Amino acid sequence: MKIQSSTQPSTRPSLVRPRRARRAFWIALGLTSSLALGVGLATASGAAQGNLKHAGLVRAPQALPAPVKSYGSKTAPITIEVFSDYECPMCRNLYQQTLRPMIADYVAAGKVYLVERDFPLVMHKDSGQAARWANAAAQIGQFEAVASALFDNQPSWEVSSDIQKYVAAAVPSADFKRLGKIMETCVAPGPTDKPGGGVNVPPHPCSVDQYIEQDIALGNKVPVTGTPTYIITYRGQRLPAGSGFVSWPVLKQFLDSLLAQG
Repeated sequence: MKIQSSTQPSTRPSLVRPRRARRAFWIALGLTSSLALGVGLATASGAAQGNLKHAGLVRAPQALPAPVKSYGSKTAPITIEVFSDYECPMCRNLYQQTLRPMIADYVAAGKVYLVERDFPLVMHKDSGQAARWANAAAQIGQFEAVASALFDNQPSWEVSSDIQKYVAAAVPSADFKRLGKIMETCVAPGPTDKPGGGVNVPPHPCSVDQYIEQDIALGNKVPVTGTPTYIITYRGQRLPAGSGFVSWPVLKQFLDSLLAQG
């Protein structure tokens, strides 16, 4: 093999190529290291997030709260629980002629705490679905508006079954979209009572059904034999349940007699 002198021009290319190769190597190594570091950091970050979530330090998306279907203060001396069916004509009369003025008067004054409970009757084809809309509305703070719309428009939607039309007119569009998300799997019919006790569980249950079923179960313990049924509790003393329509002047007189006891 012939050995060339280092002073000959032919040696220059052999010196340049290794220098360029080394430079390319270090650049490639740097990029590879950066990528590896990035992947490592992402992996570590993901693992850290997982550890934090497992430890309860990173909050998971919160489920919607239980529906609030009540009016007034829990500290009021009188509590009235009303088991209603949104498709029941007598429930509609009680709401419009008695509960509505009571809410504006005695509930607003802190004398009465009103709790609405669902007891959709199996004889009414849309009562369970109406209760679903009311419970969904209660989850986003729109119960009063929707309950009012359901009772006020009862003669219309019990014929057309177009409940959402009246719900949409009762709440802001943004809230109606939120209701739509809750109700998107709530295919009619909803839960109803089962004559003799129990609950008719719907074939297509949805997230709000559990609250309606809880109310029906409570009603069965009363027992609720017709709607509306109401229970009045005065300073912890629960009175026998009443049912049917009662006018506001008559109920007001009875409530005043309780309040006069001190």
